[in-house]
Amino acid sequence: MRPILLQGHERSLTQIKYNREGDLLFSVSKDHVVNAWFSHNGERLGTYEGHIGAVWTVDVNSSSTLLVSGSADNTAKLWDVSNGKCLKSWEFNTAVRCVQFSEDDKLVLLVTEPRMGFPATLQIFNVENGVTETVSSEPVYNFNPEGPKITAAAWGALNRYIIAGRENGSVALIDPKTGECVSTNKVHELTLTDLQMSSDRTYFITASKDKSAKILETESLEVLKSYTTDTPLNSAAIMPKHQEFVVVGGGQEAMDVTTTSSRQGKFECRFWHKILEEEVGRVRGHFGPINTIAIHPDGRSFASGGEDGYVRVHHFDDDFFTFKFQI
Repeated sequence: MRPILLQGHERSLTQIKYNREGDLLFSVSKDHVVNAWFSHNGERLGTYEGHIGAVWTVDVNSSSTLLVSGSADNTAKLWDVSNGKCLKSWEFNTAVRCVQFSEDDKLVLLVTEPRMGFPATLQIFNVENGVTETVSSEPVYNFNPEGPKITAAAWGALNRYIIAGRENGSVALIDPKTGECVSTNKVHELTLTDLQMSSDRTYFITASKDKSAKILETESLEVLKSYTTDTPLNSAAIMPKHQEFVVVGGGQEAMDVTTTSSRQGKFECRFWHKILEEEVGRVRGHFGPINTIAIHPDGRSFASGGEDGYVRVHHFDDDFFTFKFQI
């Protein structure tokens, strides 16, 4: 399983995202740049330039026509995927930490962080047509969510709820039309660092600095499965339902990396059996903490982005799909 090394960023990766078909991979980092790649061979397709601060988050709609990014320059930008043109730029008082298209691609969720006396905001914009003149400049919904800082957020099935992960390790269901917190569950002891939905959005996986990842049912926020490691986790992803695995990654804090080796720092992608909660394998290669993990929609490959500035794309060997777990 020889990796393809993508070298298009000068600073640490913050998020990577496949499109629905999996032929494209988008990456963002602290170097202001959004990159698009062909996932099968690692060729860089293009660059989306316009941000002047670290880019924290990115998402692409289901038809791969629109891209949205959020940055520390206090803006979120809507891009035309095909030509790199910036269709819309929304300005805020603080950095944009989370962005995501709704399931039907008609809305985009933007979450800003609390800072310098400004409260956190959860804003929803209409992007139904994707035409500059019709993309709303003002949010359809705008809330100031109470409680600890939101560190990760995603749409639930049929846009019924927004699932928000918080700095105190809790997860909340938020009504996107009222901003009301419907229910909450504290599932981690430390900061929740990542939240990724299953393909049908009926359950999701979280990662945390408390060295664990958990699968939760969306409607009830009940913890279904738990995976405990020996290192802080920055990201976790679920493989497609015909493959019973989850992948988690993290590692020793970046500030301590110079005092240890990559092996001691545990900069590895770890594979766990989703149902049996048993670790089945590890993939090494990064020279710093793994910040983000994404799974190809058909499960044929996965990608990881690290503090070292590299994206590594791994295409699974044929024997991976014939692997039998011995109970």
